Amino acid sequence: MYLVESKGGAIACMLLALLSLGTWPAVLTLLERRGRLPQHTYLDYSITNLLAAIIIAFTFGQIGSTKPDSPNFITQLAQDNWPSVMFAMAGGIVLSLGNLSTQYAWALVGLSVTEVITSSITVVIGSTLNYFLDDKINKAEILFPGVACFLIAVCLGSAVHRSNADDNKAKLRDFETAKQEASGPSTEIGTNSSKDLETNVTTKPKEGTARFLIELENTRAIKVFGKRKIIGLAITFFAGLCFSLFSPAFNLATNDQWNRLKQGVPKLVVYTAFFYFSVSCFIIALILNVVFLYYPVLGLPKSSFKAYLNDWNGRYWAFLAGFLCGFGNGLQFMGGQAAGYAAADSVQALPLVSTFWGVVLFGEYRRSSRKTYLLLFCEREVATGDRGMIDMGISRTSTVLEAWTNRRRRRHRVDCLRSMEEMLALKRNSRTNEQDRVLWKGKNGVFRPTLSTKDTWNHTRTTANKVSWHKRV
Repeated sequence: MYLVESKGGAIACMLLALLSLGTWPAVLTLLERRGRLPQHTYLDYSITNLLAAIIIAFTFGQIGSTKPDSPNFITQLAQDNWPSVMFAMAGGIVLSLGNLSTQYAWALVGLSVTEVITSSITVVIGSTLNYFLDDKINKAEILFPGVACFLIAVCLGSAVHRSNADDNKAKLRDFETAKQEASGPSTEIGTNSSKDLETNVTTKPKEGTARFLIELENTRAIKVFGKRKIIGLAITFFAGLCFSLFSPAFNLATNDQWNRLKQGVPKLVVYTAFFYFSVSCFIIALILNVVFLYYPVLGLPKSSFKAYLNDWNGRYWAFLAGFLCGFGNGLQFMGGQAAGYAAADSVQALPLVSTFWGVVLFGEYRRSSRKTYLLLFCEREVATGDRGMIDMGISRTSTVLEAWTNRRRRRHRVDCLRSMEEMLALKRNSRTNEQDRVLWKGKNGVFRPTLSTKDTWNHTRTTANKVSWHKRV
C-alpha cells in the first residue's frame, strides 16, 4: 500500500482534506435552500461517498508490494480480522448518523454554528476517549484544558443560535408591523411585491433582511419558521455525539487496543478500515433515507423511490459533495500516516471553512445584533485558540508542518535517550572524555531536559545514585 512519508505530502493531504471536509456541507446546504428534499440529496451523496472509498482502496491501497505487518487492501480482505472490521463498521454507522443529522441541523441552526458545535463535541468526547484508549500517552495538562475550551465553544455556539433566532424574530415582527401600517392588517406573509418596506426601495432583498428570510423560507425544503430552537440544538448535539464516537471506533479498528485479533493476524491498515466503515456508512444511509422518503420528519413532504430517481435537480451537486467528503476523509487518514493522527485531527478546524461559506455564500448573521456578533466572535476565538490541538500536546494554532516536525522530534528524542543511557553507562565506568560530554550540552553549554515523557527522564536521572545527574550528563 502507499504510505505518505514526506513533509510536503503530509501537508498537501491535510490541506486538501481541510478544504474538502469544510466545503461539502455548504454544497448540501445550497441544495436544501433551493428546495431539494434532503432525502434525495443524501442518497446521491452516499453513493459517491462510497465510490470515493472504493477508488482510494483499489488505488492507494494496492500500490506497492504486500508486507506481513502492512498487507495490501485485497490481501487483507481475505484475512480473519472481523473484530477490527466490526469496530470500523460501527464507526461508519455513527458517522452516517451524524452526517444525516447535521443535514437537518444546518437548516435549523445554521451552517456556521452547527459545524462549530459538532466539531467541539467531537474533540471534547472523542479526544478524552482516545486519551484512555492510547494508555494515557498524551499530555493531560494540555489535553484537558483544550477540552475545556471546546466545551466553552459548545456553550457559546448555543448562545449564538438563540441570539440569532431572536434577531430574526425581531426582524419579522418589525417587517409585519411596517407592512400592516402601509397596507392595512394582513394575516399572510407574502413576497409578491418587490418593494422592501425596510428600505422603501424596489430591489432584490438584501441578505439578512426580513424579506430575504421570508423568500428563503418559501423556497427552501426544510421550513424553519415556527420551529422551536431546542429542536435544532438537540439535533446538533446528537450529531456531535455521533461524530465523537467515530474516532475512537476507528482507533480500535486500526490499533486493536483490546487485543481482539488472533495471534499473527495483522492489524487493519488505514485503507481497509476506511473501506469497511464507508460500506456501513452507505448501508445505514440507504436504509434511513428510504424510510424517510415515505415517513418524512420535520414536516417535510412525502416522496417515493421513483420520485427520487426522477429528481435530477441538483443531483450532480450532491454527487460532488459525496466525492468531497469521501476523498477528504481518505486524505485525512493518509496524512495521518506521516504526520500522526493528532495532526490529522487538525481537520477539526473545518468550521473555519464552513463559516466562510456560511457568511459569504448564504449571508448568515448579516444585519444581526451586536450581541450576536460578540458571541460569534468569542465562539470562534475559543474554538480556534491556542489551547489545543490537544492530541499529543500539539497546539491548536500550530501548522501541519509543526505537527509533523513535532512527531519526528519525539521519535528523535527516543533515539537520543538510548544514546544517553549508553553514555551514562560509559561515564560511570570513567570511559568518556570531555569532548564527549560537550556533545550533550545545549545552548550556552546548559543542558535542558526536553524528553517527551517525564517518567522516562526521571528514571534516567536516578539511574546512577553515586554520581549527581548533571555530572553524569
